Amino acid sequence: MSSEAAEPTSAGRVWTTPAGVKLGPLDQIVDGWARNFVLQIGERRFHGFVVRRGEAVFGYVDRCPHAGLPLAQVLDQYLSPDGDLIACSWHGALFSVETGTCVGGPCVGRALSPWPVAVRDGRIVTA
Repeated sequence: MSSEAAEPTSAGRVWTTPAGVKLGPLDQIVDGWARNFVLQIGERRFHGFVVRRGEAVFGYVDRCPHAGLPLAQVLDQYLSPDGDLIACSWHGALFSVETGTCVGGPCVGRALSPWPVAVRDGRIVTA
């Protein structure tokens, strides 16, 4: 039995995506904001989000390392009120946008799972 099959929250989920999936134009995410993405991968779905900082993007699997829940209770609301950190709306964990490392809350020192994304020709793609 694989560890993924033993974990009830993973039913119907995958945790990675193939490279080269076009997510859309960079300007679909307002600078300093984040956006949720759900991708169908075979029979399962991938849930992730992308944070935009200028021309740079940072992607993460939408799963808090503390409780295994999606971070946002409201669609696309992944950032702290000042926009400086990623925030888990369930238990208040705070993460660095650039590294995904928890800097405050119940899982300090742990990190979000990165989702490799890049900007190519003005479009966000999986890397």
